[in-house]
Amino acid sequence: MKRLFLLFSLLAMVLSLSFGQEGLKYQKPPEDIVKIMTAKPTPSVNISPDGNTVILTERPGMPSIDDLSREELRIGGLRIDPAVNGPSRRSYATGISLMNIDGTGKRIIKGLPENLKLGALSWSNDGKYFAFTNTTANNIELWLGDIESMEVKKIDDNLNTVIGYGGFRWLPDNKSIIYRTVIPGRGECPEPSAVPEGPVVQENLGKKGAARTFQDLLENPVDEAIFAYYTGSVIKIWNGSTTEQIGKPAIYGSVNPSPDGKYLLVQTVERPFSYSVPYYYFPSTVAIWDMDGNMVKKLAELPLKENLPRGYDMTFPEPSGFSWRNDRPSTVLWIEHLDGGDFNKEMEYHDQVFILGAPFEGEPIEYVSTKLRFGGITWGNDDVAILRERSRKERLNVQYMFDPDDPMGTKKEIFRLQSEDRYNNPGSFATTENEYGQRVLLFADRGRSLYLSGRGASPEGDRPFIDKYRIKDGSTTRLWRSEAPYYESVADMIPGKDNLVITSRESVDMPPNYFIRNLKNGQLTQITNFENPYPQLVGVSKKLVKYKRDDGLDLSFELYLPKGYDKEKVGPLPAILWAYPREYKSPDAAGQVSGSPYRFIRVSPSSILVFVTQGYAVMNNAAFPIVGEGDKEPNDNFREQLVANGKAAIDKGVEMGVVDPERVAVGGHSYGAFMTANLLAHSRLFAAGVAKSGAYNRTLTPFGFQNERRSFWEAPDLYFYMSPFMHAEKVKDPILLIHGQADNNSGTFPLQSERYYAALKGHGATVRLVMLPKESHGYSSAESLMHMQWETYRWLEKYVKNK
Repeated sequence: MKRLFLLFSLLAMVLSLSFGQEGLKYQKPPEDIVKIMTAKPTPSVNISPDGNTVILTERPGMPSIDDLSREELRIGGLRIDPAVNGPSRRSYATGISLMNIDGTGKRIIKGLPENLKLGALSWSNDGKYFAFTNTTANNIELWLGDIESMEVKKIDDNLNTVIGYGGFRWLPDNKSIIYRTVIPGRGECPEPSAVPEGPVVQENLGKKGAARTFQDLLENPVDEAIFAYYTGSVIKIWNGSTTEQIGKPAIYGSVNPSPDGKYLLVQTVERPFSYSVPYYYFPSTVAIWDMDGNMVKKLAELPLKENLPRGYDMTFPEPSGFSWRNDRPSTVLWIEHLDGGDFNKEMEYHDQVFILGAPFEGEPIEYVSTKLRFGGITWGNDDVAILRERSRKERLNVQYMFDPDDPMGTKKEIFRLQSEDRYNNPGSFATTENEYGQRVLLFADRGRSLYLSGRGASPEGDRPFIDKYRIKDGSTTRLWRSEAPYYESVADMIPGKDNLVITSRESVDMPPNYFIRNLKNGQLTQITNFENPYPQLVGVSKKLVKYKRDDGLDLSFELYLPKGYDKEKVGPLPAILWAYPREYKSPDAAGQVSGSPYRFIRVSPSSILVFVTQGYAVMNNAAFPIVGEGDKEPNDNFREQLVANGKAAIDKGVEMGVVDPERVAVGGHSYGAFMTANLLAHSRLFAAGVAKSGAYNRTLTPFGFQNERRSFWEAPDLYFYMSPFMHAEKVKDPILLIHGQADNNSGTFPLQSERYYAALKGHGATVRLVMLPKESHGYSSAESLMHMQWETYRWLEKYVKNK
């Protein structure tokens, strides 16, 4: 009888557990967290090119799971909403208004479409008009707004925005817009047959085809036909009154008008398509057209790229970087790699810039050459332009000043900086729009000076700044620097007014608002007055904490403590350490502080910061550097450095008297999830872990991952050493795995979490796997985000707070 009773008890328990798993619906975390997650987002600010008008766009909160449940095509490296012929999972603005630059004269726009879903928005170069897309249930429309009349009207519909963000561009006449629509009369989408016509075959005839682990690829000929159906489009130009189609239907990768609006730089995607790489590695043709759609000059026929370059500073041998010169009416430029893409070749110059101006006859002209990889040009006037080159292997960025009319003349080196070195970063040169509406250098002092602005990283945190750079001798003068207790950053320079700049200003309790700052007298004029969307967090303590690793490396984290917390009365708290590892070659750079103690406590619905309302100390943005000095790569001692970073952070919290060392959780997203799993496998520092959307078996990403350039076959021991999947038997503390079932990030496909869970389960670990339907690498729907926070809350309460 006793055995029978035990048997029925066990059976009831099993049935209860099975029912609980099968019947689990979306759940919600505690109300304090829900209120933070559902706070109304602050409006976005879009300032006109002439600096006179501001557009405010209001966005709704989290979308629903219904929105994510719309039909979605995952094909050719794209995610498509077939109902509207645009990208799926887009966020939209649902409200729009205008006001003057000084914050006065707020006004409502007339004639807006019902149920507005505003996507891309762009000003005309003169600031008198703006255009935007509106997405309906089965269409993407193009609309035009008039600042003077405050009215909008629809221009066209059936836009194709599958490839290329936005889908439209203004022409420099300030009245014409170029855009793409679906191919008229294209018929019905090809349907796969239920009966296969034959096998799917791929073949490689001795050529290398190394590629990272991509998702959403083409798989068969039917996929190819569907891909061509949805990516095919025609080019149209609206000239202010009528619409004209130019050219023939094709798969247009990009369509860029020349600065003077007389030509188009067009890249078309060609066959053969590939089943190994996304569409942007497919063959393509680059050509110059006139505005009637006639080809003027074919610049390049680029082949299929299936053998992706590996190693620092390696690239494809073909020409690249086709673009227009911003400072000329119609001059095209591109880069040719003199080393054939192999940076290991010993040569003085590795990249060569070529230019060709209208009417695009004759041979291209050799322009500037670079000793490192070409990093771009910021154009200025007839006397000054800035050339950038870089080396990823050396973590080096170099900038030169040169005469754009004498490119073979002397290039003056003005900055040489280690890219990891945030403290000594001089900032970026400020730009403005020229007569063509293109970004060029902003000059001051009648052309004798330029402006530099940057984040201003320092041991006390980021302090954005504006400097004046004297062209003649390279000297700089500090015009302004953000001061405590505020974090103030540069949004834009006001055209034609040397001493006025638009900034975004915030503090721990004050949300970012826009101001006009007078650099001469320090006067501030407030433009916006956004309220704090998180009153629940007022009084929460935020502090930048600095400490050292056992080997002397400087580290830091942002410490958040609950409102009203008194460590003398309450004692140490349960804590959460949230981090993301980053690789460095220099210990000095690895120890530099990032972030600011004065930034507003902005909390996304997925943020771990919500748990400060539940009695946890949160050590957020903890520095987790992985350093490889000299000939060593950072990952050679990955695990040991992870553990040292985690131990140092906990020790510092304990030393401060705010962290209970027996009740600390560790967590992270993506590479942070990979970090979390490794920490639980190779230390007993943490009570539990939370790992979101991670990759745990590095043999499933055999041609490199993150910044690791070596392949599995070159370093098999390293891939085994770094993979927590290979060490599942060592995990003794509870771990919560969360993953989106529709993850599209390279390498972090859902199978990673499923197989890691099976490995942990097979070794008797305490583990829970939560797969979120319809969600990608980052989670977006209200139901998923609420449930994710509910799962995290329960896990932390059980295995950390009440351990």
